[in-house]
Amino acid sequence: MSIMKLIKDTKQFHIGEETAVAIGKFDGIHLGHRALLEKVLEAKAMGLKALVFTFTPSPGAYFTGKDIKEITVGEEKRRMFAGMGIDYLVEYPFEKETADITPEEFVDHILLSDMSARFIAAGEDVSFGREGKGNAGLLIKKGREKGFRVKIIPKICHEGKVISSTYLRDVIREGNMELARALMGEPYFLEGIVVKGNQFGRTMGMPTVNVLPPKEKLLPPNGVYFSNVEYKGKSYRGVTNIGRKPTVGSENPIGAETYIYNFSQMIYGEFVRVSLLHYERPERKFENLSQLKEAIEKNITDGKKYFINL
Repeated sequence: MSIMKLIKDTKQFHIGEETAVAIGKFDGIHLGHRALLEKVLEAKAMGLKALVFTFTPSPGAYFTGKDIKEITVGEEKRRMFAGMGIDYLVEYPFEKETADITPEEFVDHILLSDMSARFIAAGEDVSFGREGKGNAGLLIKKGREKGFRVKIIPKICHEGKVISSTYLRDVIREGNMELARALMGEPYFLEGIVVKGNQFGRTMGMPTVNVLPPKEKLLPPNGVYFSNVEYKGKSYRGVTNIGRKPTVGSENPIGAETYIYNFSQMIYGEFVRVSLLHYERPERKFENLSQLKEAIEKNITDGKKYFINL
């Protein structure tokens, strides 16, 4: 598989190969995004390079001045796109000059000239250019004029409701991991390097792996989840606590602490992915470590029942 080329922090570039471009925000790669990506990947059969175009920061974050939490953060997205077979990822800088470009200039200069686009896939609600006035209709019109193909992807629904990043955010904030999985086509996950925790799990005979999510990551409610852990190409069952571990200290950063069934390796400094399958209960502060141990043991037992019934 060829290595994906990442273009970021610059607007001065030119891609000499003809490309099939997917335009989108790609926050939380849901089924609608996947339909877009499938189209540009299919275009590789016609000799085009598959390219994903997105803005950084997102226009929403730029115009509001707020840090918007992301379902899938930058490094996660890059790994996902590379794994799918995307050839180019363009993270185009969004600032005043970018916001002021006309929709026609966006197509002519960025898509056609800079990225050599010959095929463009976008959602039916795509917007680009000054005041977001560029739309699907303009892409189709320019395609006829300039000779590139356009595929507009209609909205995808789940049980009668349109799938969108906004809807997916609400679902994750509610802790509905099963519905999040249905909307995304895979479980909600977080990734990172295993760091040392406070060792309480190990001293109680229940060692855990600890990951600190990036501050820009949108997290579900603090609490206990049944999970899958991927490590070095293997998948393990686990019980994950998202939160600050209030029983053992109030100043802990929010982390993901996972007990992995039938696993005793020391993997500090190693990369893992933790996929959350089911929200079991909210995080609680216990009166003492004995109560905490009892609750963890119950979570582990309940987790076994959950996985048996999957």
